[in-house]
Amino acid sequence: MKRTLRPISSILLLLVIVGTLSVRVLLYRTGSFLSEAVVFQPPPKPVFNETLLKLASTDIAEPKLKQEIEELLEGNFRSRGRQRSFLSSGKYHIDARVRSARGFPLQLRSPEFYRLWLSFRRFLGDWWRKRRLFSPDLMSDLVSTVKASAIDKHYGKNNNNNKESMGKKYKSCAVVGNSGILLKTDHGNLIDSHDAVIRLNNARTSSFKSNVGLKTTISFVNSNILHLCARREGCFCHPYGSHVPIIMYICQPVHFFDYLVCNSSHKAPLIVTDPRFDVLCARIVKYYSLKRFVKITAKDVAEWGAAHEGSNFHYSSGMQAVMLAVGICQKVSIFGFGKAETAKHHYHTSQKAELPLHDYEAEYELYKDLMERPHAIPFISDKFKFPPVVMYH
Repeated sequence: MKRTLRPISSILLLLVIVGTLSVRVLLYRTGSFLSEAVVFQPPPKPVFNETLLKLASTDIAEPKLKQEIEELLEGNFRSRGRQRSFLSSGKYHIDARVRSARGFPLQLRSPEFYRLWLSFRRFLGDWWRKRRLFSPDLMSDLVSTVKASAIDKHYGKNNNNNKESMGKKYKSCAVVGNSGILLKTDHGNLIDSHDAVIRLNNARTSSFKSNVGLKTTISFVNSNILHLCARREGCFCHPYGSHVPIIMYICQPVHFFDYLVCNSSHKAPLIVTDPRFDVLCARIVKYYSLKRFVKITAKDVAEWGAAHEGSNFHYSSGMQAVMLAVGICQKVSIFGFGKAETAKHHYHTSQKAELPLHDYEAEYELYKDLMERPHAIPFISDKFKFPPVVMYH
């Protein structure tokens, strides 16, 4: 028996030695991978300035807006600020250039106007209620509330090839800004190669194909743009074709009338952004603007309002379009955001001056964080997964 056990014991000892050596070799070879795993651990949660968070969450224009909405709901359509709706002149009929979907002028006291007014009250009331409900999880809902519910249904009606992507994020999106720096680039083909292309405020593409491309999946505008379109025959607001959906945020509550007049005549969806999304964007931009103001000027944060038109301060259309893309796209490319001394403010117009109610420099810092450290962006739920973002200059 002893002679029989010796070979077995030797074999077992040999196996233990071989196993030990194998483990050591494996650990040595995978050491680099273990080190990399440590590098890619989630970054620590940033420490936000509580004072700036509180100030950014406060809408100093809300009392004035509340009063305006209450008057509108009571039927007072007189002049509202610098931008006047076609209903705000105090006349007894709408401007003759504004027509219904059937092509007839809308009379203020006509049955057709009365139906519009009832719809206006309902839309405005719902918008105001939602606007007062802050939702940090809203970014995760944009695919279902914007893309799937309206855009996918529109594009998927007669195209079986689009059905596979319905209800899912776009694989890649290009957000095309309107900066004059685009005239010094040849990004047209690159822009058009994206799965979806979002353009801003009806900026022209004709004559600028090599710079900005031609493809348009979504037209993103502010309601001032639609307000101008409402004065045209048939509410024409389609420089990219009548099949392109329009997403619009409301600048002034009275513009809901423009929306209602035009919506019935549009073949493609005319979508109003969720007011909770508007509030989220407003808070983010205001936080970056406050932070930059304190850092650059070293002044008391209470002086910020005087430097940025106080209650008129607002995010740019481009900023909200970028945030929309971040919510509905797997990858986001940004074009035409930025400025140069020799470049026009808009590539398609002669405008050179920037609007003082925007803080573009603060928005550029936001875009930098979107690319390099999105976890540092406030007011967005930790559950939301940011896509890769790249900016082309």
